[in-house]
Amino acid sequence: MNIIIKEVQNKKDLKKFISLPYKLYKGNQFWIPPLRNDEFDLLDKEKNPAFTFCNVKLWLALKNEKVVGRIAGIINPRYIEKWQNKYARFGWIDFIDDEEVSKALLETVENWGRENGMEAIHGPLGFTDLDPEGMLIEGFEELGTIATIYNYPYYSQHLEKYGYTKDIDWIEFEVKMPEKVPEKIERIANIVKKKYKLTALKTKSSKDLKPYGKEFFKVLNSAFEPLYGVVPLTETQVEKYIKHYLEFIPHKFISLILDESGKIAAFGITMPSLSKAFQKAYGKLLPFGFLHILKALKHNDLVDLYLIAVRPDLQGKGVNSLLFKELIQTYIDNKIEKAETNIELETNIKVQAQWELFEHRQHKRRRCFIKHL
Repeated sequence: MNIIIKEVQNKKDLKKFISLPYKLYKGNQFWIPPLRNDEFDLLDKEKNPAFTFCNVKLWLALKNEKVVGRIAGIINPRYIEKWQNKYARFGWIDFIDDEEVSKALLETVENWGRENGMEAIHGPLGFTDLDPEGMLIEGFEELGTIATIYNYPYYSQHLEKYGYTKDIDWIEFEVKMPEKVPEKIERIANIVKKKYKLTALKTKSSKDLKPYGKEFFKVLNSAFEPLYGVVPLTETQVEKYIKHYLEFIPHKFISLILDESGKIAAFGITMPSLSKAFQKAYGKLLPFGFLHILKALKHNDLVDLYLIAVRPDLQGKGVNSLLFKELIQTYIDNKIEKAETNIELETNIKVQAQWELFEHRQHKRRRCFIKHL
């Protein structure tokens, strides 16, 4: 076998690691190129606070001195402590359609896992639940989103050949926006608003959301706590995500529901789709990438749903109806025609039941694979 596995040791290697997908998916109309600077921020140990507590390795696969594959290995002690599973994660996996390449990459991360006392490898997963996760297994001819992974159909075939099996799936929906807020949502929203003394925060700019930044993620940590693989975010991670989400997304696409004491009861962080804008930018904000993004934020008929959460003590009480009433009206006012839900666990029946009130289709499926060592 003429495959060489090389650990990423420096900035030059990291650049090669980040650059591979731009070559592998060049010309693919469904892949969304991430911004290179964002990828550097995620994978640079000096910039991503997850490196302070995670054991992380990045590897490149070379064939005839050419980079033909990559993979990341992550051991998150906070995950192991919470879930009592000695599992390592793999992520950022890409490779050409060559079984020698995929085998070498997977064996490398498996051996590393064993050496560190791990009992299984699962992924693709990131450092946190807010990083892209799940290997695409259905929906290869659907436009991706900036929050999800795209991969070729042969990826899962390679993993299954080497003993990886399904651990859990995420599914995604495309939802058509109605011409007005559905009567059922309107009715329930009015009831819960009065019953629980809730109000929808009216914002004039993103500055109005800033005081709620940390509380957003406190609610997120508690609402997402029981979901697959989720580990609460640290304070330094929260600070980073506040800048990533709240300082960038147009405030009118963020719905914030407050209780009578002014605390967050529920929130929805959504944004006009940047998929086509990112394709035009092709990983770079300069010289013209930022112009495509600004245009997409102002003129768009597609919205992406990113983070939606209801405080645990108010879940199952219809509070989400008030949240969606506010968001849907915003979409109608801004001529939004469709929404991408992004990933939802296939087991999360309550969330999926929401889409029954709309014209919708389930168009993508992603899988977290696992292999016991």
